[in-house]
Amino acid sequence: MTSRESIGPPWDHAWAGRVDEHAFDSQALTANPLGDPHRRPLLVYLPPGYDADLDRRYPTIYRLQGLTGQVDMWRNRGAFRPNPLEAIDDLFARTGTPPAIVVHVDAWTRLGGSQFVDSPGTGRYHTYLCDEIVPFIDAHYRTLARPEHRGLAGKSSGGYGAMVNAMLRPDLFGALATHAGDALFEVCYLPEFAGAARALAREHDGSYERFWADLRSRAGRVRSGDELLLNTWCMAACYSAEADGTVRLPFETDTGRLVPEVWERWLEHDPVRMAPRHAEALRSLRAIWIDAGRSDEFSLDLGAIAFRGELAKLGIGEPTVHFELFDGTHSNTEWRYPLAIAWLSERLAQ
Repeated sequence: MTSRESIGPPWDHAWAGRVDEHAFDSQALTANPLGDPHRRPLLVYLPPGYDADLDRRYPTIYRLQGLTGQVDMWRNRGAFRPNPLEAIDDLFARTGTPPAIVVHVDAWTRLGGSQFVDSPGTGRYHTYLCDEIVPFIDAHYRTLARPEHRGLAGKSSGGYGAMVNAMLRPDLFGALATHAGDALFEVCYLPEFAGAARALAREHDGSYERFWADLRSRAGRVRSGDELLLNTWCMAACYSAEADGTVRLPFETDTGRLVPEVWERWLEHDPVRMAPRHAEALRSLRAIWIDAGRSDEFSLDLGAIAFRGELAKLGIGEPTVHFELFDGTHSNTEWRYPLAIAWLSERLAQ
């Protein structure tokens, strides 16, 4: 490999903090049902000053990616903007935001994602995050190792993971930020079932096995209907897999007709419906950021409104809750991440 001098932006970034890279061996993901690697990359951003003041401890924010995300994608740079890791470094270096450790967790699966839940269809990704990654970070870094100083943040499926894990583990997490997180399932998922059934019949003779074989043979070449089929199967693997790993779809593949008993299993995982069952956990949180684009293609702006409404019914509102709909879609929302990280950092530092 040839070394070179720094060229400068946009190719290089002058780091004020640093990023540690780990290869994490997960017991929870060992022998997972999909045969995915149990050894995972883990990126830990340390803010400016971390190495100078060895007595100082820091709040921690765990960043979760959306469907098809793998942790190295945080290094991807779009035109005219820094990549997400660089943007976080700029935030802490230039704005006076209270510093935090920001942990980037990989939860990719060969189906595209895991929803950060434990499922016999994908693996134990909730356990991996909560019972392995969090203790590892607290053991190896100078964290403020209490729930009031830990937060979760993510977009789309990552935003879903932030909501759900904060509700399930208030003993670990005291704050969350969800950017267009999956919520209000009859609005974000149900409308896709008919399109998925049509795409399955049109392109793959009604067979999901043929879809997966075809998708993996095309080396990244996209066909109409791929996104619908991938998303629907992955969600079923997370929400409605049987104990032996068999994935049950919530609709008939030839007609798109709903299978009520399977659909009910999906609804049990909907953050809007989970909120009343986890009222005390939500009331214990010190900060909840909710945002979405007004033109979100998956109607996750409506899910954001619904989740905020459930919080209001529980007596949770400002100043604990920050809610915002902005002009935008489901894509190109990376500029929102530093805003939420800054807001969480200020509250987790208190």
